[in-house]
Amino acid sequence: MIPAPFDYIAPQTVEEALAALAEAGDEGKVLAGGQSLLPILRLRMNTPEKLIDLGRIADLREVTDDGDAIAIGSMATHDAVRRHPLVTEHAQLLSATLAEVADPQVRHRGTVGGALVHADPAGDIGAAALALDAEMVIAGPRGTRTVAAGDFFLGLFESAVGEDELLVRIRIPKHTGWGGHYEKFVRTAQQWSIVGVAATLRVDGGSIAEARVALTNMGATPLRARSVEEALVGQAPSADAVRRAAATAAEGTDPPSDLNGAADYRQHLAGVLTRRAVLAAAGV
Repeated sequence: MIPAPFDYIAPQTVEEALAALAEAGDEGKVLAGGQSLLPILRLRMNTPEKLIDLGRIADLREVTDDGDAIAIGSMATHDAVRRHPLVTEHAQLLSATLAEVADPQVRHRGTVGGALVHADPAGDIGAAALALDAEMVIAGPRGTRTVAAGDFFLGLFESAVGEDELLVRIRIPKHTGWGGHYEKFVRTAQQWSIVGVAATLRVDGGSIAEARVALTNMGATPLRARSVEEALVGQAPSADAVRRAAATAAEGTDPPSDLNGAADYRQHLAGVLTRRAVLAAAGV
């Protein structure tokens, strides 16, 4: 199906983009990488009168050192972020997660910021952002504000970015020396995650000193598996210790039931995948 007619705007600065968004009001839609929006337009599930393309705003594609954090422009592609040396050194989990997003074509076109704002609970990047304690920098007509990842995902396909705002940057605290791994389960290649687990941990002196674990598609938003994190700290990264901790992964979750699996099946998967992700992050 052909999308409904729309006006196309390609601002070159964030300020121009915000002005265009304000002028368009409810009839405007922001285009990032287009991997989520374009199928919706083709199906005419959304028919905006104006499309505001962020692709020409150069500084939104940058990945920079920001002291104790990495600053990732919202328009940086999955593949560019995955391969960036700052990310591979200081945020191994994010690099590992981005390598599992869809297929090479999507990873070269889709953007990290676009995926986060889309807030699909089956999307992979949200769990990694949550586990890494990311901060989202949001620009709007009243200035810039920062929202922690834990407060960013509000519900199904709903984020903290207002209708007149733009996500411009993602700050990832440096996790230098931490291991990281993303384990996902799908029935067919390039499918949305039925369940995914993002795990990052720091091992010191033969035991786990710090651990962060987050779950994909186990509720309306990405979720932290805090019981697993607490159970892991102080333990040696052995198969038995990790298995005991991972057994609590599904506590407090509310996964969907659909054609890909019932809720109790997903809860079982969460424990299995958490065990695998933590052991891989520990290098075991």
